[in-house]
Amino acid sequence: MSKLAHKEMYMKLKCVFLLLWINLSAIAQLPDGFVYVTDVIPDVQLDIRYCLNNNFVGRPIDGYNAEVCILSNQATLALKKVQDELKKQNLALKVFDAYRPQRAVNHFSKWAKKVNDTLMKQQFYPEVDKRNLFIEGYIASRSRHSSGSTLDLTIVDLKTGKELDMGTPYDYFGKASWFLHDNLTETQKSNRMLLHNIMTKYGFRHYPQEWWHFTLQGETFKNQYFDFLVE
Repeated sequence: MSKLAHKEMYMKLKCVFLLLWINLSAIAQLPDGFVYVTDVIPDVQLDIRYCLNNNFVGRPIDGYNAEVCILSNQATLALKKVQDELKKQNLALKVFDAYRPQRAVNHFSKWAKKVNDTLMKQQFYPEVDKRNLFIEGYIASRSRHSSGSTLDLTIVDLKTGKELDMGTPYDYFGKASWFLHDNLTETQKSNRMLLHNIMTKYGFRHYPQEWWHFTLQGETFKNQYFDFLVE
C-alpha cells in the first residue's frame, strides 16, 4: 500500500473515530438517572410544543433545542407499562412535555410579566387575564417538570391517528382543563378518566387542574431542579 493510500485510510479512520466521539459525548450529556424516552419506548408519539411556536408563548422556549423527550429512568419504565397496556386497545401515548429545564421555567416567568405580550391569548388563555397568571397558579418560579419525573401527555387512537377528545387543547389555561370540569360531554369525561386511571394504575399522581399533567409517585429527584438542555 502506498504512502498516499495509508494517509487516506488514516484520515478516514480519524473521521470515523471523531464522529463516534461526538455521538458518545452527546449521549453522555444526560445526567445519571435520565434517559431519552424513545430509547425505551420507541413507539411513543411526541409533540414537544416548547421547541416550536405552537405554545402559549408563541415562540420556542429557552432550553429546548430539539423535539426529544427526556425523563428519569424510573418514570420511563413506569410509562412503558402504560404504553404497553394501551397498545392492546389500539391506543398509544403522545407526550407534549416531560423534563423541563429551569431556564425554560424562567422564560415562562419573564413572559408572564410582559402583560402586553398576548400573541397566543385567544388560543390558550382567552378567559384569563394575563396579569393573574401567577396568582391563579398557571405560571410559577419552579416546576415539577424540572425534577424529571413529571410529564404532560394525551392518548391517540391508532386506528384514526387522532388524539382522543379531552375537551380542551393541551396547555389551555382555564377551568375547562380541570379534570372534573362539569361542562364536558360524556365522551370527553370518559377519555379523561381513561388517561387518569391508566396513569395512576402504574404509579403516577395526577394534578387535578390539568387533565394532561402527571408526576411519578416516589420520584427519584424530588425537590431537585435540573437545567441541562433538551437536545
